[in-house]
Amino acid sequence: QAQLVESGGGLVQSGGSLRLTCVGSGFTLSDVIMTWHRQAPGKAREGVATFAPGGATFYTDSVKGRFTASRDDAKNELYLQMDNLQLEHTAVYYCQNFDSQLWGQGTQVTVSS
Repeated sequence: QAQLVESGGGLVQSGGSLRLTCVGSGFTLSDVIMTWHRQAPGKAREGVATFAPGGATFYTDSVKGRFTASRDDAKNELYLQMDNLQLEHTAVYYCQNFDSQLWGQGTQVTVSS
C-alpha cells in the first residue's frame, strides 16, 4: 500500500533552519511529481514546492531563495531544506504524490521569536 510519512518538523527560533523528510513506500518517488504543501493556522493549504521526476524544482515566490527541495532516489525520500525561518513559516507541512493525490500525515513546524 502506498504511503508517505513526513518527519523533521519541530520548534525553531526565527532565523533557524529545519530539514523535512518525506519517506515514500509502495511506489517510486522519482516516477511521479512530488509536492510540498503547508497549512498555517486558520489558512488554506498552499503549495510550497514541486519536484518533477526529472529533477526540476519549482517554488512559490514566498519561499524562493529560502527553501530547497531535493530527492534521494536510493532511499526513496524527498526533502525540504528550510533556511532563515520566520514566524510566518509556522504551519503543518505535507508532502504529496501529485499524480495519485496521496498525502502524508504532515509535520508541524513552529517558528518562535
